[in-house]
Amino acid sequence: MNRIILILVLSILTFDLMAQEKIVQTAGRNQLGEFAPKFAELNDNVLFGEAVWNDTTLSLHDRSMITISILLGKGLVDSSFRSHLEMGKKHGITRQEISALLTQAAFYAGWPNAWAGFRMAKEVWSDNEAATEKERFQQEMIFPIGEPNTAYAKFFIGNSYLAPISREQVRVSNVTFEPRCRNNWHIHKASKGGGQMLIGVAGRGWYQEEGKPAVEILPGTVIHIPANVKHWHGAAADSWFAHLAFEVEGEDASNVWLDPVTDEEYDKLK
Repeated sequence: MNRIILILVLSILTFDLMAQEKIVQTAGRNQLGEFAPKFAELNDNVLFGEAVWNDTTLSLHDRSMITISILLGKGLVDSSFRSHLEMGKKHGITRQEISALLTQAAFYAGWPNAWAGFRMAKEVWSDNEAATEKERFQQEMIFPIGEPNTAYAKFFIGNSYLAPISREQVRVSNVTFEPRCRNNWHIHKASKGGGQMLIGVAGRGWYQEEGKPAVEILPGTVIHIPANVKHWHGAAADSWFAHLAFEVEGEDASNVWLDPVTDEEYDKLK
């Protein structure tokens, strides 16, 4: 049963991750479909279709960075520039990156153009940087980050988020950790069966059983946690991290939360 579930989940991950990276544009047809149908077709199906924006040679993040630079260099700091700023933010461009891009471009595209670009970028990136990092991480995975994991916050060091994925047949949740966040040592108790299975979804994290070296978790990594084994899991120090958590049915099943993973223990991991 677990093998079938794993195959299905990995298939969904592969298919939906590819779908997530695809841009669908209809602006040409919506605004010029009747007046200039050929231009509308080239805009939607070629420029924003498979030939350019959906060509996987470059990431959407990098394509946005390039497009913003070119528009700024041509002095086209208009509504289309703002649209590409907003698109770039959705594709993971952070406030620091757009600031660095516009600063460097100022020396090549002209100081007035950079000032105009900064005024618009400040509006687009007006939210705080923590939210921007969270949004960028969301772009890396198909499952939602979910809501702050307040119910279990006392068993975590740092901020985590929880998104229920399935509550039928098999209970599955997507758990997201901010950098350095980890849960306490804990045990999935059961007299028969039980335990848990983790599948890395995005970012980089750690899993460790008591008395054993920590194991790195990357997207696609599968961790089988036997019942009655003391362990912890969480994010790497330099990365957000998310995994799917599958609850394995067992008799007399319960979770026992133990001591936190100390900074001294955690900082030994690289």
